[in-house]
Amino acid sequence: MLGFLIRLLPFWIREPLLIVIGSVFGVRIMYLAVHDHDWVAAGIGTAFLVLAAVSVHSVVRALRARRNPSPAPSADEEGDPQPLAGTGPLPSPPAPEKEPIAWGQAAAAVAVFGVIAVVLWAAPRYMPSTDNAPQAPSCSDGSSHEELPKAYRDSPKPVTGQELCTALNRPDLAELLGTPGETATSVSGTNNTAPLTDEKVAAPEAAVTFDTYTVNFSATYNKLSIDQYVKLMKFGDETDVRTLTVLGRPAVLSSAHTMQFEIDLGGSASGGPVEEGPLARSVTVALDRADRGGYCDISVWSTSGTLPNDSVLLDIAEKVLPKVSPDRTASER
Repeated sequence: MLGFLIRLLPFWIREPLLIVIGSVFGVRIMYLAVHDHDWVAAGIGTAFLVLAAVSVHSVVRALRARRNPSPAPSADEEGDPQPLAGTGPLPSPPAPEKEPIAWGQAAAAVAVFGVIAVVLWAAPRYMPSTDNAPQAPSCSDGSSHEELPKAYRDSPKPVTGQELCTALNRPDLAELLGTPGETATSVSGTNNTAPLTDEKVAAPEAAVTFDTYTVNFSATYNKLSIDQYVKLMKFGDETDVRTLTVLGRPAVLSSAHTMQFEIDLGGSASGGPVEEGPLARSVTVALDRADRGGYCDISVWSTSGTLPNDSVLLDIAEKVLPKVSPDRTASER
């Protein structure tokens, strides 16, 4: 149908139109083909460029024909009758109608369709994307409407899981992990309390999961200092323990296995047994420089068992911790 409509157009509109369409779309498709290494797209782009070249050739031939018209045959050659003696000359034929200027038609067509081509070319850059690429999830604010446990109403007020999630779910988190281009598959934030404390110790938590790594960010508002925490590690299964300073606060790097369990979706009231999960690397940082109790913890692990370098974990901590309000992370009890 489109080809039939194009054939109905006058020559000096149709051919410039085909030149514009063939060249613009041909160049654009060839650029995308080279960028994506797509041979099928390269063939389509070549076809558009060939179409533009054929139209250019047709226009050039037509222009040459108009500049050098063939000589009109004389009346004698065509056998026209000669005027009879005494009858006078035959009346001259009417003047031919003035043809439209070909160059004007061509220039107008190129201008109009050139504008259309520019709009089509620039539209993807300035209009919202409508592709089906997965969008990064955002921290849900559903928890903000829930009643916080009593521990979150203490003074100074602890941060919430929502705030930790917002601080952790950075646009450059995947790049910090060394996996640029990945998009988070899930994010979460919860307002937990520490176990065995009768809900008196706030322990908010947030997590961001990628295809390669999972990052967990938590804060515990107890009276345990980093020095005491390191001593407790001697009785646990933490390995590769290293003390250091992060943002001027005492901190410790350690490794420990996560825990995992299966949930029975078949209707059973109980899930599967708790099992040892993949190894996680963590950096635990005191809530304040004086290390008077409480700490933030950032952990990274992957189902494949691979872990990023400690420098990656420290970079995340240095960028995420300042996003949490200092008057909430500092223990001023």
